[in-house]
Amino acid sequence: MGELIADLFITLDGYAYGEGAPAYFGYPGPELERWVDEHLAMPQVLLMGRVTYEALSAIAQNHPVEGPERMSELPKVVFSRTLGEPLAWDNSRLAKADLVEEVRRLKAESDAPLRTIGSLSVVKGLLEVRMVDRLRLTVFPLILGSTGREPVFAGLPDIHLELVDTEVLDARLLTLEYRPADRLS
Repeated sequence: MGELIADLFITLDGYAYGEGAPAYFGYPGPELERWVDEHLAMPQVLLMGRVTYEALSAIAQNHPVEGPERMSELPKVVFSRTLGEPLAWDNSRLAKADLVEEVRRLKAESDAPLRTIGSLSVVKGLLEVRMVDRLRLTVFPLILGSTGREPVFAGLPDIHLELVDTEVLDARLLTLEYRPADRLS
């Protein structure tokens, strides 16, 4: 059975996106790049929503560099009610079933881990029904306040977490890895 790992980049005040915020919230660095490359190198099936799919596929098609190239090689499942097939990005398929139903099937059939990169609506939908096996948050030292968009945890039920790993990247970013302590599935 495939494990489901949800990766999110967030600000200290819990936003996944900020109006006008640059990539990596303006905090790129060699250790962060290493972390991203290291985690992309592992076998996995990427799960994403339409917004993340459109952003990452545009990067992969317009910037032939190592990370996006590796993402092109990986199998991707895209959850969208508005996109049509065929999807333009290599190894991508549109999920036709309900999010929970499709992920439950993928977890049962996959030997490789399932992984989200961003895709806040997908992550929130899976956290809500307790299907996430590991939640990895990379926390950026930034409070967005009035420009913050997409609050990560708004609207979710109470979820108790167990800290299983931490890592400091570039002496300023903190990666926190949690396992839900009250997972139902």
